[in-house]
Amino acid sequence: MHIAARPFIAAAVGVFLAACSSSAQQPKPPAATDVVATVSGISITLADVDARAMQATAGNFGSLTLLQALYEARRAALDEIIGNHLLDQEAVARGLDRRRLTEAEVTSKVVMPTEADVTAWYQANQARVQGAGLDQVKEPIRALLVQERGLAARQQYLDTLKAKTAVTVALAPPRLRVAEEGAAAKGPTDAPIQIVEFSDFECPYCLRVFPTVTEILNTYGNRVRFAYRHYPLPNHPNARPAAEAAACANEQGKFWPYHDRLFATPGKLSGVDLKQHAVELGLEAAAFNACVDSRKYQKQVDADMAAGEAAGVTGTPAFFINGRPLYGAMPFEAFKQIIDEELARK
Repeated sequence: MHIAARPFIAAAVGVFLAACSSSAQQPKPPAATDVVATVSGISITLADVDARAMQATAGNFGSLTLLQALYEARRAALDEIIGNHLLDQEAVARGLDRRRLTEAEVTSKVVMPTEADVTAWYQANQARVQGAGLDQVKEPIRALLVQERGLAARQQYLDTLKAKTAVTVALAPPRLRVAEEGAAAKGPTDAPIQIVEFSDFECPYCLRVFPTVTEILNTYGNRVRFAYRHYPLPNHPNARPAAEAAACANEQGKFWPYHDRLFATPGKLSGVDLKQHAVELGLEAAAFNACVDSRKYQKQVDADMAAGEAAGVTGTPAFFINGRPLYGAMPFEAFKQIIDEELARK
């Protein structure tokens, strides 16, 4: 994470960190001589990877556990080593060196951000600039956009090289045991991809990632089982009542319509609003109101929060894809990378 080969995961703990804030185990310890990847038959050992990965700054990995951070550092280093092998092989085939190949196929393809691009980023990220004026942060934003586009162009070109090269990756990711435990879920129970989300109906980042989740489900269809677990943060006063109300909607088989309605109307989470949503969605009002007023599902929400804390969740949204954590309102590509890797493993 945090070097060129992992742009989308790097976003999780860098300037693009997007989450509301409040025991993984490997089968055996990996050995330095373990082959963790091959490129056209060329072996890459864990020692090769660690020579690069252990130079990463610990702070780059935010609130990840040590085991998760170690994996991300190793995977980022491995991806960079693989990328360099691919570039070197292609450069030799074309009679170039890596620098000239990169200039021709990556650097020259990066479109420089316009003033409008910089202004649009500034306006969309007011919380991140912490009150600074546009003139104060214009150049850092421009540099950030250039870097982001450069990383994306590099990755896109490497993907074309991987498509015609024998590449295998055997570095196993850490996984956490995170179950549905009676949560609202959709998709086949035996789907190869099991996703559990811990979310908060009042969290702006959960709202931001909502369309991405929809895109994931539309893209992968029955290959994904998706479960929603509640993690209302204490600094969001309407989040817990909304979570309990959604559980009451689930009792009448209307969790997903109710879930979608709450995210579609983020400013309407008062007690009156929660009951009005139920009426408009065709729920049996008397039963729903009694459920909400009695706080029937308070313990279920408590259990979801306890499960999240046990899995290391400290903010929302938090996703576990076949037990692999992904935190924050990440773009579709970050989910796709993990999902495609998991499907390939299957």
